[in-house]
Amino acid sequence: MGATAATVGSAVGLGNIWRFPYEAGENGGGAFIIVYIGCVLLLGIPVMLSEFIIGRGTHLNMRGALKKLSPNSKVHNVAFICVVGAIITLGFYSVVCGWVLEYLYQSVVGNLSGRTTAEYSEIFSDFIASPVRNVLLTVVFLIINFFVMLGGVRKGVERTSSVMMPLLFLLLLIFAVNSLLLPNSGKGLEFLFDVDFSKLTWRGVVDAFGQAFMSLTLGIAGLVTFSSYFKDEAPLVRDACTIASLDTLVALFSGIVIFPAVFSFGMQPEAGPKLVFEVLPNIFQQMPGGYFWALMFFVLLFFAALTSTISLSEIPITFISEEFKISRKKATFIVAIFTLVIAVLSALSFNVLSCIVVAEMNLFDLFNYLASNFFMLLGGLFTAIYVGWFLDKKVITAQLTNNGALRTRVQGAVVFCLRFIAPVAVIVIFLCYLGII
Repeated sequence: MGATAATVGSAVGLGNIWRFPYEAGENGGGAFIIVYIGCVLLLGIPVMLSEFIIGRGTHLNMRGALKKLSPNSKVHNVAFICVVGAIITLGFYSVVCGWVLEYLYQSVVGNLSGRTTAEYSEIFSDFIASPVRNVLLTVVFLIINFFVMLGGVRKGVERTSSVMMPLLFLLLLIFAVNSLLLPNSGKGLEFLFDVDFSKLTWRGVVDAFGQAFMSLTLGIAGLVTFSSYFKDEAPLVRDACTIASLDTLVALFSGIVIFPAVFSFGMQPEAGPKLVFEVLPNIFQQMPGGYFWALMFFVLLFFAALTSTISLSEIPITFISEEFKISRKKATFIVAIFTLVIAVLSALSFNVLSCIVVAEMNLFDLFNYLASNFFMLLGGLFTAIYVGWFLDKKVITAQLTNNGALRTRVQGAVVFCLRFIAPVAVIVIFLCYLGII
C-alpha cells in the first residue's frame, strides 16, 4: 500500500493542478479530455507497465535491473540519462515548491487579503526578483524534502505519501464542492468539459500526449524505482490502471476547483504560475472565508509538491546507494548537493543570473525544457522499445501474471502499444517540441 501511494505521489504534482485544466479548456474542453484519456490508455499505461516490469521483475534500480535482464549488453548505461533527468527535474521543480512555501506563509500571516489584481502580480514579481528570499525558500523546501528522504523508504517516503495523498484528495474534494456552489459555476464547467473538436488543433493533440507522458512521470526511471519495492504478488496491471486513474482524477478535480471560481468572479483563465500565484489569491480574498480557502489551497499545493519531490529524490538516491555500495544516508547527501546546485541556479535565473540566456531561455526554463522535452522523452522511448522489442517475453508474461497466479488478456495489447504506438507517439512529441514538425 505504501509503495503504491508513493508511486501515485510521483505522478500527482503541480502540473495536474495548474497546467492540465487550462490545456483542456483552451483545446476544446471535453474534446481534449477524450484525447488525453486515449493517450493515457495507449501511451501512459503501457509505458508505465514497461517500467513496472523492469523494476518489480528485478527489485533493483534502473541500471541494476538492466544489468540483470540484459547482462551481455551496454543498455544499462541508459540509466544515467534517467538519473540526470531526475536530478534536473528535482532542481528546477524545487524552486516552484519554494514559491508554494512563500505563499503558504503569506496565507498564514494574512498578507494575501485585501489586495488589488495589480498588487497580486506585483507581489509575485517582487518575490522571484529577490535572490535572497527566492533561494532561501527553495533551500528550506529542499531541507524538508531530504529530511523525509533520510527516514528511508518505509518510514520516510511511503509513510509520508500514505498520509499526504489521502489528505490531498480530501482537500480537492472540499474545494470542488465549494467551487460548484459558487454563482455562475456552470460557465467554468462548460469551459472545462464542453466537447468542441473544432478547437482541438494538431498541437492540442500533441500536448495531450505530452501531458499524459509527463503527468505520469514516465521516462526518468521513477516508476522502475518504486515498483522495485512492490511485493511479488502485487497486480501490476491493476496498479497501473489505478495510478493512471487517480492521476487523471486529480487533474479533472483541479479543473472543477479552479475554473468555476475563475468564471464566478469574472477572472480570465490562465495557466502556470500566473494562475496559482496571481489569479487564485485574488479570487480567494473575494470569497466568504477567503483566508481559510487561501490557506487550505496552498496546503494542498504543498502536499502535491512534496509527494512529487520525495518521489523524484528516490530515483537518484536508490541508484547511487545500490550502484556505488554506499549507505542511503550518504547517497541522500550527495543527491542533496547536486540538487541544490541546480535549484540555486534556477532560483537565481529570475534575478542575478537573468543575463544568462540559452536559446531565449533563462536557466530555469532551460532545465525545465531539458527535463520535459529531452530526458523524459528519451528515457520513455528507450523503455518502450526495450520491453516491447528486446526483453524476453517470458519475463513480461511472468510479471503481468505474477508467474501464472493471475489471468490477464492485456499482454498482447501492451506489447503492441510498446512496439508501435508509444515509440511513434514519443518521437512525434519530441519532433514537435523541437519545432521540426
